[in-house]
Amino acid sequence: MMMDTQLTLDSMIKRTEQYFPKKEVISRTQIGVQTFTYKEIVSRMKRLGSVLESLGVKKGDRVGTFAWNHHRHLEAYFSVPSIGAVLHTINIRLSQEHLIYIINHAEDKVLLIDEDLLPLIESIKDELNTVEAFVVMTDNETLPGTSLQPVYSYEELLDKAESTYEFSAEIEENDPAGICYTSGTTGKPKGVVYSHRGIYLHSMAVGMKDTIGLSESDIILPVVPMFHANAWGMPFAATWMGTTQVLPGPNMTPKIIAEMIEKYKVTFSAGVPTIWLGLLKELEQGSYNTSSLRALLCGGSAAPKGMIHTYESKYGIPFLHGYGMTETSPLVTVTRIKSYQTDLSVDERLEILSKQGLVVPGIEIKVVNENGEVQPNGKDMGELLIRGPWIADSYYKGDRNSDAFQGGWLHTGDVVTVDEEGVVKIVDRTKDLIKSGGEWISSVDLENAIMAHESVFEACVVSVPDPKWQERPVACIVLKDEPQHQITKDDIIEFLRPQFAKWWLPDEVLFIDEIPKTSVGKFLKVKLREQVEKQLTL
Repeated sequence: MMMDTQLTLDSMIKRTEQYFPKKEVISRTQIGVQTFTYKEIVSRMKRLGSVLESLGVKKGDRVGTFAWNHHRHLEAYFSVPSIGAVLHTINIRLSQEHLIYIINHAEDKVLLIDEDLLPLIESIKDELNTVEAFVVMTDNETLPGTSLQPVYSYEELLDKAESTYEFSAEIEENDPAGICYTSGTTGKPKGVVYSHRGIYLHSMAVGMKDTIGLSESDIILPVVPMFHANAWGMPFAATWMGTTQVLPGPNMTPKIIAEMIEKYKVTFSAGVPTIWLGLLKELEQGSYNTSSLRALLCGGSAAPKGMIHTYESKYGIPFLHGYGMTETSPLVTVTRIKSYQTDLSVDERLEILSKQGLVVPGIEIKVVNENGEVQPNGKDMGELLIRGPWIADSYYKGDRNSDAFQGGWLHTGDVVTVDEEGVVKIVDRTKDLIKSGGEWISSVDLENAIMAHESVFEACVVSVPDPKWQERPVACIVLKDEPQHQITKDDIIEFLRPQFAKWWLPDEVLFIDEIPKTSVGKFLKVKLREQVEKQLTL
């Protein structure tokens, strides 16, 4: 038998403090860029632990963060769980209704708030039932005027904190460490609770070479927000591994991303497709040195083949696809070309990279059809089911568990195929598949094909009711800005015609200024579908 040691976040900090005290966290805040060593960061983490306990936070209490990606948010990532409390990262882009709901539902006791985000919390303060203290994360020496009470300065509290404070040793690996809420595109957001053990094992997976391969030698730029699915687990893994972290801070733009990559010689970054589309546009308009990048990771929704090809062929930046959910911590799959696949054509390689990839070690999946039968090959579509040590087994407080958690599996609602090499391809969400004449059409496949057109910036395909065929696809397209990129519906249809069966081709092509997006940058198809139906009935 092996030793029974506990897999907890405080042990991860100890490793960082012991072996990587000189490594750096580079943090962009409201006043500019600040640099801290890990020795300083861990010291601040401990003092924050002392502060939270002085504010009455006890084991199991929830501490909410309402913040951008910066060093103070990173400190809370470790400090809150290491005193036995639960870190609740709150999505700053949610509606007022959903903000009120999740703060009350989580029963947050203390909120850590960025100064520039104070108005959002002030506007709902009277409807927050459990919050006992507000801590403002600011670079200024004095607190801004605010209606929040009682309110404290983060830095003032740290200055007064006990300098010799050490984290409690009473944490167990199955204790809750964090909670995130789904983005709530349909219905109210649902809470997902992460254990110390789950985060610990997920961080190990992030460090594997055949997944993300995060290591001490990396310099990472986590573009994915720290309030979204634990920033895909990168803050935890990077701190543990001693990775240099470049935290992009508030109101990030493609220009800021490009400048930080060049200035700090970033080796790895991660974000959703809309981020990488924006960066690509910036790279094409400006002149930046991105040679330090060993890879970009894309998740949240499928990346178009044309974008992947441009990054790799024009800029020499390897492009990785990943897949996961709030419910999965989130890493489930990552694209990798296998060692024996040495004679692939450009198109064959691109086809693999445009899929969501191989299941990471430690996770199991299966694909089932609507009758619950396991799909045997890469042609048959089915719903993706997942289980593993960092996969949720229920929603917080049992909210709407019956549909998502059955028979020991997470039912994702994502429709996929798995090819003979084991590579997963997301075909669509179950609710976004288009059923036309008894056959299924993948909106994702159509979107990726359209975005390969040289004049297209973004494309989203939704279904509309049809009296004869039940549903038919409509393509909504945002064109690139340049005058030469003015095209027509016929141009798009002719571009698609060689790639798809005739009945897959969109009935309508609408050119629009902007595609509505969720709070984490995914296409908001529910809202777009409403806009399309309204426009087509005019």
